[in-house]
Amino acid sequence: MTPRPSRPLGPDQIERLDELLAASGRIARRHFHGDLAALGAADKNIAAAGEGGHRYDPVTEADRAIEELLRAGITAMSPGDRVVGEENGSTGPADAPRTWYLDPIDGTKAFLTGMAGWGTLVGVVEDGRAVAGWMDQPILGETFSAVGGRAVVRRPAADGGSVQITDLRTSDCAELSEAILYTTHPSMFGDSGSSRDRYDELGRRVRLQRFGGDCYAYCMLAAGRVDLVVESDLNSYDIVALVPIIEAAGGVITGPDGRQPLEGGTVVAAATPELAEQAWEVLGRD
Repeated sequence: MTPRPSRPLGPDQIERLDELLAASGRIARRHFHGDLAALGAADKNIAAAGEGGHRYDPVTEADRAIEELLRAGITAMSPGDRVVGEENGSTGPADAPRTWYLDPIDGTKAFLTGMAGWGTLVGVVEDGRAVAGWMDQPILGETFSAVGGRAVVRRPAADGGSVQITDLRTSDCAELSEAILYTTHPSMFGDSGSSRDRYDELGRRVRLQRFGGDCYAYCMLAAGRVDLVVESDLNSYDIVALVPIIEAAGGVITGPDGRQPLEGGTVVAAATPELAEQAWEVLGRD
C-alpha cells in the first residue's frame, strides 16, 4: 500500500501548538516551584531496584499531566496523526504520514533537583524525516523551535518588554581541540568497556567538557554557545524534536549510520560536519 502523503504544518497548527506549550509551561512552573512531595515522583525502574546496574528513572505528576495535555491537544488538532510519548506510548494510526514525539519533561532528574537544564520537547516526523521541533523551557521563558527550515529562540527582551525572537546559528568550530563538549552524564556510555573508553578519550581531546544540560545543551549548540553534544542510550522522544533545531541552525546531528537519529541510540550533534566526523572517528560507529 502506498503511504498517504503528509501535508506541511499550517500556521493554525503552529499557533495552536504555541498555545499548548504555554499551557504545559504553566503546569511545569507550578510543580517546579511547588512542594517536592506533591510531585509524586516514582521510579519507573523500581522492578529492577534489587538487580545490579539499577538506575533511578523518575517520573512525576508534572510529566504525566503535561503529556496528557499535549497528546489531547495535538490529537484534537490533527486527528489523523500518530502521537508517541514517553509516558503513555503510541496513539493514532500506525501508518500515519505524520508522527508527533513528546517528552513532557526531558531531564526529570534536573527538574526534581531544582535545576533549569530541562525542557518540554515536541518533535514532528513526516515521511521518515524530522521536519519540525520545539524545546520549551518555561522557567527561563525560552522556546527554541525549528519550522520550515528556520531555527529561532523566543525569550523575554533584556529590557523586560515584549518577546524577542533571535535566529539560531551554530559556531564554526571545526577542531576537537577547540570544542566545548556537553553530555548529560558519562554513564550513558556505561561504567566501563570499550564504549566508555572511547567516550573518555573524546573528553580528553576537547578544550572543555561539561556534564548536565539534557535537551538544553543541544539548544545551546544551536545558539553557538556549545560546539559538540555526544550522548547514548537515547529514545526517539529524547531526540526527534532537537534534530530540526540543530539542522536549521547549520549544525549536524547523526547516529552511527550517518542519518537522522530518529530512533535514538548514540547521537553526535556538532556545529560543523568536520567536527562531527572527528567525534565519530574517536567514538567509532559500531
